[in-house]
Amino acid sequence: MLVDNPPEPRVANAPAPPNRRAIRAFGLLVSVALLVLVALAGIAVGARELPLDQVWHGLFHDSGTYADVVVRDRLSRTVLGVLAGTALGVSGAVLQALTRNPLADPGLLGINAGASAAVVTAITFFGVTSLSGYVWFAFLGAALVGALVWLLGGSRGATPVRLALAGMAISAALYGYLQAVMIMDGAALGRMRFWTVGSLTSATDSTIRQVLPFFVVGTGLALALARPLNAMAMGDDTARALGAHLNRTRALSMAAATVLCGAATAACGPIVFVGLMVPHVVRSFTGPDLRWILPYAAVLSPVLLLGADIIGRVVARPAEVQVGIVTAVIGGPVFLFLVRRRRTAQL
Repeated sequence: MLVDNPPEPRVANAPAPPNRRAIRAFGLLVSVALLVLVALAGIAVGARELPLDQVWHGLFHDSGTYADVVVRDRLSRTVLGVLAGTALGVSGAVLQALTRNPLADPGLLGINAGASAAVVTAITFFGVTSLSGYVWFAFLGAALVGALVWLLGGSRGATPVRLALAGMAISAALYGYLQAVMIMDGAALGRMRFWTVGSLTSATDSTIRQVLPFFVVGTGLALALARPLNAMAMGDDTARALGAHLNRTRALSMAAATVLCGAATAACGPIVFVGLMVPHVVRSFTGPDLRWILPYAAVLSPVLLLGADIIGRVVARPAEVQVGIVTAVIGGPVFLFLVRRRRTAQL
């Protein structure tokens, strides 16, 4: 008697049906259009609202009027928001794949803590006061912590659990150091209070030029790792059978996340929950394929960050609430909802 062969299990790297690919591609185009609209709103909305014709004139003409100057200033802020949002979203998706934890975020491996501790050290002990000076300290701190987490997590024998535990331990130690230094040095506390909550207010063309290469390299590396990370999501044995190099993929994933998180934290301060929320939400309609999760996260994360920045400008006019506070207020309830939903699904 003939027996039909059982269907082969579908893997993340398998091509999606044509209709699904078309829907995903169309959704990505819609997401890009949404990002453009939010970016224009970010330029138009502030302590003083500008009509769209003045925004358009300020973008393509520089006549020296007040409106044109405001547009130029807000343009730098918006560009930095797009870059930082993309970095946080992409790094969050990579870390969630690396640790196999859909609730992981860039702070899980201590990268934000490393950047913050380095900036506090630069301000307190080296007298660095300008963003152009301590941006490099922040990036160096993030890179050192990323390397330390990799070594403590087992280096070539690193596993998702070891990496997460090493990151949590280092984060706790560094945040303790950060709080101790800031309490003992009131001047450092005064200079750090805006940076530590996360803000786009210090955006300048110089800052963007300094961090842009890191954003480009980190994002490119993360996108190149989509296929091997897809394979690793099915388990180490299956990944080896599919030809993935586990240690190399983990090391490069750590490097990509470190570069992206370090650059974003250096330029804007530690902004939380963006790297957690967006990849998690994106996964709900793209599925587990990182070839789609990463592009969607790269587009929708700056939508969330810029949207939070706009909210912060509107709710406290003529002052503003820093974007890191807004994302924390939004992200806290969302995180609890995601944890509760995940726990309910496991019961």
